[in-house]
Amino acid sequence: MKIFQCQACEQPFHFETTRCASCERRAGYDPESGEVVTLSAGDGTLRAFAAPERRYRACANAAHAACNWLVPEDSAEIYCVACRHNRMVPDLSIPWNLTRWREIELAKRRLFYSLLRMRLPLALRRDDPEGLAFDFLVDPAEAQMIGPAVLTGHDNGLITVNLAEADDVERERRRTQFGEPYRTLLGHFRHEIGHYFWNVLVRHDPSLPAFRAIFGDERADYGSALQRYYAQGPGEAWQEHFVSAYATAHPWEDFAETFAHYLHIVDTLETAGSFGLRMQPKLRADLAATVDFDPHHAPDLERLIEAWLPLTFAMNSLNRSMGQPDLYPFRLTPTVIGKLSFVHERIHARDDAPGEVAATLKAVIASLRTPIAPPRSI
Repeated sequence: MKIFQCQACEQPFHFETTRCASCERRAGYDPESGEVVTLSAGDGTLRAFAAPERRYRACANAAHAACNWLVPEDSAEIYCVACRHNRMVPDLSIPWNLTRWREIELAKRRLFYSLLRMRLPLALRRDDPEGLAFDFLVDPAEAQMIGPAVLTGHDNGLITVNLAEADDVERERRRTQFGEPYRTLLGHFRHEIGHYFWNVLVRHDPSLPAFRAIFGDERADYGSALQRYYAQGPGEAWQEHFVSAYATAHPWEDFAETFAHYLHIVDTLETAGSFGLRMQPKLRADLAATVDFDPHHAPDLERLIEAWLPLTFAMNSLNRSMGQPDLYPFRLTPTVIGKLSFVHERIHARDDAPGEVAATLKAVIASLRTPIAPPRSI
């Protein structure tokens, strides 16, 4: 994510800023311009300080201090383009629910920032029965009620998030329980949205045979695949072929994990570029890189990877200097990079260049001929 600044006094803004810390003017995120804009209040409306002709209203969820996004004044919508995808939210009269829901909404808006920057299609549930919607639910056990546990997951466009994921202690417990080196709210959103975009970008697309050649046949029984994964774990040498252990469970999970990882790469590279970061280690010229391009619209994956690998080496080195574990505990093997290339192509596919798309997919498939080891026995 890029950095922002106040249009009145040039104070740096974070993405979540609602008021300038220097001049105290109100601020909000305009998804149409992709900027956190400084606002001037007048005549009961909010006007962009740098462009007074642009007028806004605050998203209705601003009343809960849960959203800083803006809605055009002439829009019939009361929610912003991110919040209008919410289908169910918890009882906000309970303070702890409100606190955790705010954390969830923050992560969701960071997700939507990337999706909108990539111009990905985001159908509303009210317009499409398989459109994108979110349920944020309290687990019955937490509320001392009887009922099935709330599982974070995706079902034909509906993404359910257990509110407990916003609790740092509970999330760490689950991270340890499931052996996940990276478990965050934003990571959950990026994974589940990967399932949604498999439906949108692959399921009914001519690229489906290429998907099966690269990720495997998604027609394999999903429930049985998950049972096998939890009983036996990932196969031998899974790191050579998958970005995470969970990606080995089923082709759908492999795609979702790869999609999430792609979003990690793009968003982090944009942040590095916004700060003008350059990697020029004295001992390794091959680790030199400069992020001087827009990663949301990179022409090919190679451009992203050439900058990403040196950046992750630098990030991990900085963390180790602080006595912290690696910030990026992943390996990008040629096979994983090939899968990321498929995701990149699907996101940026152009309808007017089918020949180019086909050639790209053939190249990706050709790079993935190494057989995958079967799951190990216990």
